[in-house]
Amino acid sequence: MSDSPARYRDVFGVPEFRTLFSLQTLQVAGDSIRTIALSVQIFERTGSPAAAALVFAAGFLPYVAGAALLLSLADRVPSRRLLTGIHLLRLVVTAVLAVGGLPLPVVLALLVAAGLFAPVGGATVQARLPALLPGDGYVLGRSLFTMTSAGAQIAGQAAGGLLLAVLAPAGTLWLAAATAAVAVVLARLRLPDVPARGAPGRSSGAARETWRVNRLLLGDRTTRGLLLAGWLPISLAVGSEGLAVPYAGGLGDPDAAGLLLSAAAAGMLAGNLVVGRWVRPELRERLTLPLAVLTGAPLVAFALAPGLAVACALMAAGTFGLGYELTVQRRLVDAVPEEIRGQAMGLSNSGVMTGQAAGIGAAGALGEVLAPGHAIAVCGAATVVACLALARHLRR
Repeated sequence: MSDSPARYRDVFGVPEFRTLFSLQTLQVAGDSIRTIALSVQIFERTGSPAAAALVFAAGFLPYVAGAALLLSLADRVPSRRLLTGIHLLRLVVTAVLAVGGLPLPVVLALLVAAGLFAPVGGATVQARLPALLPGDGYVLGRSLFTMTSAGAQIAGQAAGGLLLAVLAPAGTLWLAAATAAVAVVLARLRLPDVPARGAPGRSSGAARETWRVNRLLLGDRTTRGLLLAGWLPISLAVGSEGLAVPYAGGLGDPDAAGLLLSAAAAGMLAGNLVVGRWVRPELRERLTLPLAVLTGAPLVAFALAPGLAVACALMAAGTFGLGYELTVQRRLVDAVPEEIRGQAMGLSNSGVMTGQAAGIGAAGALGEVLAPGHAIAVCGAATVVACLALARHLRR
């Protein structure tokens, strides 16, 4: 392994990476714009906060089902064909929603249909990165995807709010559809026609093959440990973000929760930037366990009820440690055969998504019986314990 970190010009010098990077940015920004516009549209029609919240969550709810039933497609279908089809589905769904006038159950069904394939598309992209960016280039490429996804989501939501004032929900939805149309063209014309990675001749259905490979991945001690190392610290630590509003309320300013969450986002971006670009590969390997512990350790100090400035610093310090996940993903890529790499990446990502939802829910329940600061401290302590229990897989 080279002791020099990869450079941005190295990864952006690969044409297919540039295309995949553009597709990811278009998807995250477009879906963020679609979600906020549709939530506003539904609220204006129904006057129901519950309906608006349900629409907001509907794109994420089927993520687990897609991961359980369809992930094998990431290895069995050529990436250009699969990504073109997924972005075409996004285009059709968004355009139909932009037409408007649909009953709420139909709106939800369309969002679920698009959401089912979200983990498959992500798995397909992530599985291509190791082939395009060998060695340390993979780590830098993945860090770029993480940072850009967060940035595109924030920018998409902010832009969506501004666009609603100018274009109204229907016009904003058509703009989201336009981003999907650009993605379709990019995927079809700019991606190479690469054969599928999966073993030839396997004719079992997508669901059966997905279950088979998931059992294989979770049954192997090494891959199971790496998957858990990627899931548990993040899931336990992120529960603290679900308590940002009550904690800020306890400080006398519920609106300050935005500052806490912004600090958490800034810490994550900084961690991926520093760990992915500036830390030497060998040092990054040695820092994996300390960084994982860092995701939870600062949160323990919330038991002392720090003020807003210190609380923001603690949040940022904790999420900086999320850079540990870059090394875990690199090890997972090395541990699985190429023909199931897409599903392995998809299972890893889906577990993180599911775990974060569960972590936030558990933290919210804990906040019913404990003061918010104490509940956040419990999240931090649980994270540290999980990291120590998984030290064999986090330490190199």
